[in-house]
Amino acid sequence: MTVKDAPARAHLAATDDIGWAVRLLAATPTHEHRDPELLHRWARAADAFGAALAPVECRARIVERDGGLELGLLARYTSRPPTVELYTDTIDLAERVVDARGWRDWYPPGSVRAAALAHEAVHAHLHHGPAKAALKRALGHSALRLGRLRVPGHVAGAEEVAAHAYARTVCGLGRSPLLLTAALAAETETETGTGTGSAIPSTPPPARDARREN
Repeated sequence: MTVKDAPARAHLAATDDIGWAVRLLAATPTHEHRDPELLHRWARAADAFGAALAPVECRARIVERDGGLELGLLARYTSRPPTVELYTDTIDLAERVVDARGWRDWYPPGSVRAAALAHEAVHAHLHHGPAKAALKRALGHSALRLGRLRVPGHVAGAEEVAAHAYARTVCGLGRSPLLLTAALAAETETETGTGTGSAIPSTPPPARDARREN
């Protein structure tokens, strides 16, 4: 693994959790030309929603396998049947990145796996229950207005922000997993020498830790 120099490491950590959440939303299709203040408001609302969620039990089957680096995945939730896949090779790389960057106080040993599982448990929770509608209401985005009638709208990427905030909170992390996915993207880009794209695809621009199949 190629380790970036100290200034580069500090540069990633200088962006706070809300800043990474805003980057995630800004890089999500449909948000390319959104007002930055609106994205910031949505990021804060989604982060607060996820952080305030009561602990969610993972009822899905849990499968551990390798091959995540090739796929660009830390974890993935699939709904048919409900399954959480944890990719051990990517999780191991993330743990090494934490040590290399001196972030162990933020991400204790074993916390990457725990956070990935918590993150996917929330996606399952939002997929199957009323919490998805509650998130829409918290964001305050309207898909339709007719007089006093307001239909809450979907905000692409907000569920991802909420899931990261939930994982940060329930796992007692010092920083959001979004920062770690940014570091993973930087490391894999350096290792492959591509500079654009990587084994961990970029979305926030930090790495996308999960792709869901419904």
